[in-house]
Amino acid sequence: MRDYRLLIFDWDGTLVDSIGRIVTAMRLAAEQCDLPQLDDAAIKGIIGLGLPEAIRTLYPQLEDHLLVERFRAAYSDQYLLLESEPSALFPGVAESLEAFRAQGYRLAVATGKSRHGLQRVLQGRGWLDYFDVTRCADETASKPHPLMLQEILTHCRVSPKQALMVGDSVFDLQMATNAGIDSVAVGFGAQSLDSLRAHGPCLAINEFSELRAWLGAHAHEKTLGVGEYVG
Repeated sequence: MRDYRLLIFDWDGTLVDSIGRIVTAMRLAAEQCDLPQLDDAAIKGIIGLGLPEAIRTLYPQLEDHLLVERFRAAYSDQYLLLESEPSALFPGVAESLEAFRAQGYRLAVATGKSRHGLQRVLQGRGWLDYFDVTRCADETASKPHPLMLQEILTHCRVSPKQALMVGDSVFDLQMATNAGIDSVAVGFGAQSLDSLRAHGPCLAINEFSELRAWLGAHAHEKTLGVGEYVG
C-alpha cells in the first residue's frame, strides 16, 4: 500500500469551476481571429494542455505564426474579462485542502495555465504561499510529458510512489502514468469519468469531498496493516 505524502492538483476543472469560461474564451478568440467555431467537446478535449499546444491541436491548419500569437492574445484577453469575478472553487475544495494540510500532506499544483495566469488567481485568493510548489505549462514541458511532475517531486524530495496526481483530463492521468505516479480522476471538470477511467486511475470521483474520505480510509487501512483482521 502506497504511503502518499504529496498531493498534486490540476487547477482548472479540478479545484476551480472554470471550464465554461475557458470554452467561451476560446470561442470568442476564434471569432475575433476569423477561425472556424468548434464544438464544446473539442474545446474541452484540449483543456489541460499549455495554450500553444491547445491551439495547435484545435487548429492544426494554422501555420501563420502571427495569427497563432493573435489567437493567444485574444484568448488571454477574453478570459481575463470573464474572470473579472474569479471562478469559484468546487464544493468541498477549500475544506478538503485545509484538512490535507492539517494532516501533514504536502500540496502542489501542476497546471496548463501560464505562470502569469496562475499567479494572478493565487494572489486573488491570498494563496501565493498556500502550496509547497506550483508548476505551469509555460515554464516546463506541457502535459502529458512527465517533466512537470518530475520537477515537483524533486522540489519536494518525494518519490513517485509517495505522490498522487488529481485531475479532470486525460492529459493529467497520462502525465501521472508517464511519471510513475498514482492518479485520481475527477468527473466534474472537462471530461467524463468514462473517458478518464480508460487511463487507469486508482480512484474516480464525482465530488471533491470523496477524495478526502478515500485518503482517510486509505490512511486508516495503512495504519492497521493490509490483511489485518479487524474485529
